[in-house]
Order: sequence, then C-alpha cells, then structure tokens
Amino acid sequence: MSEPAARPRPEARLHGGLPRRLAAPLGVLAAATAAFAFLGVVDPNEPGHYPVCPLLHLTGLFCPACGGLRSAHAVAHGDLVAALGANALAVAGYAACAVLWARWLGRAVRGRRTPGPRPRAVHWWALGGLLLVFTVVRNLPFGSGLAP
Repeated sequence: MSEPAARPRPEARLHGGLPRRLAAPLGVLAAATAAFAFLGVVDPNEPGHYPVCPLLHLTGLFCPACGGLRSAHAVAHGDLVAALGANALAVAGYAACAVLWARWLGRAVRGRRTPGPRPRAVHWWALGGLLLVFTVVRNLPFGSGLAP
C-alpha cells in the first residue's frame, strides 16, 4: 500500500524566477505611483479638474470618500497634516494598502504563495459600519474636524 500524497504546503516554493514573481506586485506599484503622480500634478483643489461628488452636490452631505482626491494630492506632496484634514479615513486606507502591498512583495521575493487577505462577512460588515459612522460623524457639527 502506498503512502497518501502529502498536501502541498502554502509556503511551497513557486515555479518561475524572481522577475516573474515580482511582475504583479511591481505592476501594482507602478499603477499606484502613476495615479499618485497624476494627482500630484493635477490639483483637485482647483475647480473643473475632477467631477463633483454626486452626494455632496445633491444633498450637501459629505460621503466617506469626499476629500479623498485632495488627501491623495497632499500625500503626493508629502503633506500628511493636510492629507489627514482632507480625509483621515482615506489616509488610513492608503497606509493599509501600503502594508498589504509590502507583505505581498515580501512573500513574492521569498517565493511563497500569496494567499492575501481573506475577509469574512463580519469584516465587510465592520468596514461598512466604520464607513457609516465616519460619514455620519463628519456631517454632524461636533465632527466638523473630519469634514474636508
């Protein structure tokens, strides 16, 4: 009787050389760099460069993304204080994406499989709740510090 086949470990080495393993993470880095470079050059603080937020335009309320382009513009110019003032939640999102990307790159360099985050329903509900609370608070008088 033969032994049962061993299950492949998640850390099993990937086939292909280093350039192939780095193609996807470096491609994502190039796209993000291009987006931030564009936002660094085309100022969202000047009217007419970007469309107006439909929720803000129709209701006068700030959505969770309002100020996100101004925040990214400030990050591109290295002004973290202005970025946090424009949209603190967006800055937290940029930081989270950077951490996840660095983890992805590290695993690709070591030749390990990249399972990535696997959010469950509770994570999506928590994110939705956070966005809802952020939106409500930034539209109330005591939360005006979160408004762009």
